Amino acid sequence: MTREITTIGIVGLGTMGAGIAEVCARRGLRVVAVEVDEAAIAKGRGHIEHSTSRAVSGGKLDEAGRVDLLGRISYGTSLSDLAEVDLVVEAVPENLALKAEIFAQLDKIVRPHVILASNTSSLSITEISVHTGRPGKVLGLHFFNPAPVLKLVEVVRTVVTEHDVVDDAVAFLGGLGKTPVVIGDRAGFIANALLFGYLNHAVRMYESRYATREDLDAAMRYGCGYPMGPLALLDLIGLDTAYEILDTMYHQSRNRLHAPAPILKQMITAGLLGRKSGRGFYTYEAPDSPVVVGDAVSVAVAGTPREVRRVGVIGTGTMATGIVEVFAKAGNDVVLRARGVDKAEAAVAKIRKSLDKAVVRGKLAEADRDAALSRIHTTVEFEALGDCDLVIEAVAEELSVKQAVFGALDEVCKPGAVLATTTSSLPVIECAAATSRPGDVVGLHFFNPAQVMKLVEIVSTIATAPDVVATAHAVCKSLRKEPVHCGDRAGFIVNALLFPYLNDAVKMLEAHYAEADDIDTAMKVGCGLPMGPFELLDVVGLDVSLAIERTLYLEFREAGFAPAPLLEHLVTAGRLGRKTGKGFRDYTM
Repeated sequence: MTREITTIGIVGLGTMGAGIAEVCARRGLRVVAVEVDEAAIAKGRGHIEHSTSRAVSGGKLDEAGRVDLLGRISYGTSLSDLAEVDLVVEAVPENLALKAEIFAQLDKIVRPHVILASNTSSLSITEISVHTGRPGKVLGLHFFNPAPVLKLVEVVRTVVTEHDVVDDAVAFLGGLGKTPVVIGDRAGFIANALLFGYLNHAVRMYESRYATREDLDAAMRYGCGYPMGPLALLDLIGLDTAYEILDTMYHQSRNRLHAPAPILKQMITAGLLGRKSGRGFYTYEAPDSPVVVGDAVSVAVAGTPREVRRVGVIGTGTMATGIVEVFAKAGNDVVLRARGVDKAEAAVAKIRKSLDKAVVRGKLAEADRDAALSRIHTTVEFEALGDCDLVIEAVAEELSVKQAVFGALDEVCKPGAVLATTTSSLPVIECAAATSRPGDVVGLHFFNPAQVMKLVEIVSTIATAPDVVATAHAVCKSLRKEPVHCGDRAGFIVNALLFPYLNDAVKMLEAHYAEADDIDTAMKVGCGLPMGPFELLDVVGLDVSLAIERTLYLEFREAGFAPAPLLEHLVTAGRLGRKTGKGFRDYTM
């Protein structure tokens, strides 16, 4: 049957319930909102009045429209007030017993064909539905906060939810101007299942002092284009809320990656809940303030930087030429070492083409282009790197090749020269061990294209000298890059956080839990990410992604990091993404 939905019942007028009520009333629907008492109603009404007032001041609603909107919402303290509604959305706190009791009561009050929906973000819809006599008419409608702004709604169907119920819910959400994605009943649904595993992983990195909070957050913002870093996002969500979601997910999935990091519980016990308490991973100006204030938690970079004027770069690929361009534009003399004269000439031609584009786009003056090109010198001999203060290796991602390069550099480079590798996944210490000066070796992981991407991961081994780390930091700052520091383990920061998340998305698709388009939509629309996981995998290359995931799995031996069989099969079949025309999607059509 196709239901006509004109009157909506809302149970619970917290932030989410009030937001959903506003969304429905704004679209001309009548809303009946129920809370436990008059004080709760007053608080909920205040949420709606404040939100609509801001909409008026922001020019998104006029005063007459606001009056009409508020007039469509009625309030009550009894579930019996919902007897004539067409659909009910429950938005009470995340407590299964409470929700089950509400649904059991609603089942006796509303008409037989009425849809009962829960806004839960992590609890099992199936477990809620069995407390009614109509489990086929129960589903999840997971709106995202703030509901008046965010478009995504996860429509969660159980194994017994009727098809017409799902269809009517999707149509209803379309009428609200929302973007619905339909998924099965699984811990965390799509967005939370993928997001909170990633957030928990970041907390574990912080907990183990692998990287500072600032470096973890900056790495994901500048390296992946995320709107917020993981720890700042947890502060916004609330550490207590995050803990509850992770704990619920863990008890349903039994996936160790969902087990909340112990430090979360410790911080919650200490009252450090994030922005709402004024302090979480960061300290804020006041409770509920977004303004971060300084504290004594962060550790400054120790050591006095060495002087760097002349820079050597080994390699002629995209990464190498990008790095040469960046240093030459910054005023450094650069020696580009290639395996042959033809490769050297081709590399300089590539750099010239990139600089010409910058001139055409108005980002670089012709005189600055010419000056940058004049600073670039080419060679086919390692000996020409002997007077360089910093030498950066950017050759193929093969350990034996890199070790041979570092062995050669050890023989020709002057004492005190800093030797760096751009590896994205191999152990830096293995490169350092090929030299007699491991203290001078550091990882400088630029992101591609180096001319554009701001982030550089500075990777210290157990042997790297403090002044070498300080030198790397100062060099990045001189290039106007954002340096982040981490230890020498697989994936460093960005890849170690990014690729398990991508792998989880593949496993979700593999289990026929949701379609690739819906998963991508959920992460872009619901979490504000620049690309969905399957779009990103196809861009990166499935073979490259598989290699990184294998490296992470071999390093950490974490069962959850084992590459998804579907990814293995696609690579074996030659479906590597955009570069071959087919990956998770077909680009040949």
